[in-house]
Amino acid sequence: MRKVSAAALILIALCAGPAGAKDLKAFKLTIDGVTVDIDPGESADVTLPGGKRSKVTLERNDFATFSGSVFSFVHPSNISVTKTDIGDDITQYLMASALGTIVVVQEYGAMNPVSLDQLMLQEMTKESVQAGATLTQEPTTRKLADGKELTGIHAEVKTRTDTADFEIVGFGLADRGLLFITRVAGEDAATEKPLIDKFWQSLKVKLQRD
Repeated sequence: MRKVSAAALILIALCAGPAGAKDLKAFKLTIDGVTVDIDPGESADVTLPGGKRSKVTLERNDFATFSGSVFSFVHPSNISVTKTDIGDDITQYLMASALGTIVVVQEYGAMNPVSLDQLMLQEMTKESVQAGATLTQEPTTRKLADGKELTGIHAEVKTRTDTADFEIVGFGLADRGLLFITRVAGEDAATEKPLIDKFWQSLKVKLQRD
């Protein structure tokens, strides 16, 4: 099996970029060549060519679809998905909520990553285990809406004061594939369940086995 670099087994979080000017808006809305800066939820008055004045409003949808080259899923529109090239023909997509719940998709372009579930779990939990946490795990299967089955492991890391649930499943062909990872703290499970459920219910994998 092709050796996987350590970097491919470490989840990478991207920091937000530097803040812009105080009054800089997130979007530019252009109507008939007239541009106005606007944020979601705001309204603005626009004078169109010919002198007609109109009021425009920009509203954010509750959910949006994120598409990679061979997968897609629906997520809350106020949570962004970051993309990182981590080398060895591996691309990582990360979605993280304010409470620390994470959803990660790793796309492998030169190997089948399904057998990496144990290595990934070890990398994600080793510090907690070394500090005395108890790790339990069991095999799991996720069946997508189109019938595809993702196989892997479900695990729980438990300390005296808290718990964290992990799910690591994959889908692969001979020389390419996808690895999906979710992590949610036990105390946040009820609050974050809709986020995780929406991900699994909407996940589509475009890879096809012969």
